[in-house]
Amino acid sequence: MKEELTNRPKIEYVERPWGSFKQFANNQNCTVSLMTVRPGERLSLQSHSRRSELWIVIDDEALIQVGEEIKKYKAGNEIWIPVNEKHRLSCKGDQPVRVLEVAFGKWEQKDIERYSDDYERK
Repeated sequence: MKEELTNRPKIEYVERPWGSFKQFANNQNCTVSLMTVRPGERLSLQSHSRRSELWIVIDDEALIQVGEEIKKYKAGNEIWIPVNEKHRLSCKGDQPVRVLEVAFGKWEQKDIERYSDDYERK
């Protein structure tokens, strides 16, 4: 199981007569979530020991930290978050930002290790 979590999944790009599609997970153990962060808010700085994540940015101006690097991302950007890597999503703009999260491995709330949290959660 550990090897599954640390390797990036293969993202398939498929052409069709009408256009194309990307397939992010094919018959894999994964959980898909749409995260929305309100202006001025952010997730806790966190990591997970039982899952890795692929974040697909839906809205421009998503501020994302992975490890020590903090960058602004635009709609369509894809960010890989390896297992045990610290990460955080923030919204510094005046409109909410959304990120589609594809988590590979066992998704459970108790897997979240928080290092810093604006809402005083443990």
